[in-house]
Amino acid sequence: MDLKLQGNRALVTGGTKGIGRAIVETFLKEGSQVAFCARNPEEVRQTQEAFASIGPKVIGSVVDVGDKAAIDAWVASAAEAMGGIDTVVNNVSALAIPDTDENWELSLRVDLMGTVNVTKAAFSHLEQSSNASVINISSVSGREADFAGGPYGTVKSAIIAYSAHLAFTYAAQGIRANTVSPGNTYFEGGVWNQIEEGNPDLFNMALGLNPTGKMGTAEDSANAVVFLASPLASRISGTNLVVDGALTRGIQF
Repeated sequence: MDLKLQGNRALVTGGTKGIGRAIVETFLKEGSQVAFCARNPEEVRQTQEAFASIGPKVIGSVVDVGDKAAIDAWVASAAEAMGGIDTVVNNVSALAIPDTDENWELSLRVDLMGTVNVTKAAFSHLEQSSNASVINISSVSGREADFAGGPYGTVKSAIIAYSAHLAFTYAAQGIRANTVSPGNTYFEGGVWNQIEEGNPDLFNMALGLNPTGKMGTAEDSANAVVFLASPLASRISGTNLVVDGALTRGIQF
């Protein structure tokens, strides 16, 4: 299927690992320009080199999304380099799961305010796009109570609410907003790979909860994100698309 994303200009936070990296690659394969960021300079360099031959343009930058001034500068430079911004994907998470004061502060600053600040910085560019879209990555932990509730799950719930607010508020301006909520996602070096090695009982318990008998891949979630960014999804706004292999049981009305 042609998603009609040739020439699209996408901004992706946390683009060097897991779901974020898969999102960058999938956009590039669909003909989009992509500007991505992450905190580790070597990982940014390696990712940009790995994807340099895919798609029209890929630009990696070292940015801490917990730093508003750094976000503003990055968004401005990315928009200039790509000639504008059509899609914003807020993917970064501090993955601060244990219930500590430090993790509450980190989750609020990085996951929530990072999402808000990137979106605000890109908004003037989205207003000029004919296919404007914001896609925020949440989690099934933001949809129902689980072991990752606390700071991580609470902030992921807030991100779903924020996406719904954006969708309702800016629909008349042609700006769509949606959330993608992945379930357990396995990739080398990722959280579930680490849990498999460090806490096999928890890993096997989580694996056993999924009716499919397996965890998702980063590409599963990336495909959902890129579809939602495409003109083919022009009537989809304000939704929370759960990508979890029927893991969660709650019914969305």
